[in-house]
Amino acid sequence: MTSADAVSGSAFLRGHIARELAAVVGPEHVTTDPSVLQEQAADWSWMAKYLQYRELDLPSADYSVAPANTAEVAEVVRIASEFRIPVVPRGGGSGTQGGTLAPYGGISLDLTRLNSIVELDEESLVVTVGAGIDGPTLEAALNARGLTQAHYPGSYHLGATVGGFVAARGSGVVSTKYGKAEDQVLQLEAVVPPGIIVNTLTVPSHAAGPDLLQTFVGSEGTLGVITQVALRVDPLPAARGFLSFSFPDIFAGIEAGRLIMTSRLRPSVIRLYDEADSLKLRDWVGTPFTGTLMVLMCDGDQRLVDYEMAAITALAEKAGGTSLGPDVGRIWWDGKYEPYAKGKLPQPPLLYGTLDTVARFTAIPKIYRARKKAIEERFAEYGARYTAHLSHWYDWGAMIYDRFYVDEPPTDPAEAMALHDELWNVGVAEALANGGTINDHHGVGMKLGRFMRPQYGTAFPLIQGIKDAWDPDGIMNPGKLGFGAPRGGR
Repeated sequence: MTSADAVSGSAFLRGHIARELAAVVGPEHVTTDPSVLQEQAADWSWMAKYLQYRELDLPSADYSVAPANTAEVAEVVRIASEFRIPVVPRGGGSGTQGGTLAPYGGISLDLTRLNSIVELDEESLVVTVGAGIDGPTLEAALNARGLTQAHYPGSYHLGATVGGFVAARGSGVVSTKYGKAEDQVLQLEAVVPPGIIVNTLTVPSHAAGPDLLQTFVGSEGTLGVITQVALRVDPLPAARGFLSFSFPDIFAGIEAGRLIMTSRLRPSVIRLYDEADSLKLRDWVGTPFTGTLMVLMCDGDQRLVDYEMAAITALAEKAGGTSLGPDVGRIWWDGKYEPYAKGKLPQPPLLYGTLDTVARFTAIPKIYRARKKAIEERFAEYGARYTAHLSHWYDWGAMIYDRFYVDEPPTDPAEAMALHDELWNVGVAEALANGGTINDHHGVGMKLGRFMRPQYGTAFPLIQGIKDAWDPDGIMNPGKLGFGAPRGGR
C-alpha cells in the first residue's frame, strides 16, 4: 500500500473528523480506541451481554466524545450534521434495550461530564442539573438539604443518569406516589441538529401551545441531546410505614391494588409478585406464607401514613389478603437494590428478557394469563419459564414487569439470538392483542423498535414526521424507536 493510499478515503476523513472533535472538547476527551468504543456500546441488554459473553463485537461507534457543557455538545452535533455521521447519546450505560449500540457507527456522545447541580430552588422545590449527573450523587446532595428527588430505579447503582431517566421515560420504585420521570421533569434544555440549543418553557403545565417538553421525554436521543434538566424535588418523608400481605393468587392481589388505587390512596410502593416470584422471595423475607406476596410502603406525615395504612389494610383484606405484618415490607425496602447488584443480575449463557407492559386494570389479568401461557406452552421444548410482578401502579391501571428465562438456549449464537427475538415477538404480540403497550418504563431502544409501527398503527407516520422535521438527516441515534438508518454521509 502506498503512502497516498494510507491517507486517502475513509481513513483520512475519520482522522479529519477526530481532529475537529478534539478541537472542541480537547484531545483527551476524544478516542477511537476500539476497546473503549466496545465498552461504550454495551448496556445491560441481554443482546449486548450475550455478544460480550460469546466474545463477539458489538456494533460500536467510530469515536467516543465527552463534552463538558451544552456549548460543546452543540458544536459536536454541528460537526456531526456537517459530515452526516450518527450521534449516539450515552449516559451511564445502564439501559436494557440496546440504546447505546451504534449499528451505523458515528459518535458515542458520553454525557457524564455534564454532571453539575446548576441550581437548587428551595422555594419552588426545583433542582436544575446537568443531564450526566447520576442518581445517587444528586440524591446525596439533596438529602443534605432535607430533600429528595424520589426516583429510585433498579439501575440506581449501575450508573443511571438524570438524562437517561428522562430520555427513556424511566420509573423508580416509589413511582406510584411520586410519578415517573415524565411526571418529575419540569423543564429541559436540548441540542438538536444542526447544533441548535433549545429550551422548553419554565413550567410543564400551561395553555401556551403544544407540549414541547413531553416530545423530548421518551425520545431516547432520536430527536436531540438532552443536556440539562429541571426536576421536581420533595421534602424527605417524616415517617415511613410498611405493610405486607399474602393472597391466594395474583388475581386477588391485582384486585387489592385496583381497590387501593381507585380509592385514590397513595402508597409510595405497591409490589405484587406472582407465585413463581413469591417462591424466590420466601426465604429472603424470612416469613412463611402461601400464594402470592404484596409489599407496600406509605410515607409522609405520620398521621397520613397511619390513615393510609389502616385504609389499605381494610381494602387488602376485602380482596382476600392475609396480613404478614410490617417486617416483610421493611426487609424488602432495605434490600430493594440487591436483585440489581452487578453480581446478582442474570447473565448469559442464560437467555432472558423483561417483557414489561402497562395497561388498564381491565386488561392486566388478560395480559398476564396470555403471556404466561404463550411463553410456557409455545416454547416448552426449550423449558421456557415465566415470572412476573407488578411494581408501578396508576389511577387507571398498572404495569406488569414480567420475564422469560431459557436455562439452556441454543449454543449457536445466531440461533440463540433468533430464539430471543421470537420470545419477544410472542410476548409483545400478546400484550398488544390484549390492551397493553410494548413497554412501560425501560424504553424502546433497538430491541423493541420493530414493534413501534404495530403499536401506533396509522399514527406512526406522525411520529416519523416529527423525527424527519427535527432531524432531517437521521443522524440522532439511528436505528432506535423504530426509526431507520441515517440518510448518508459525505
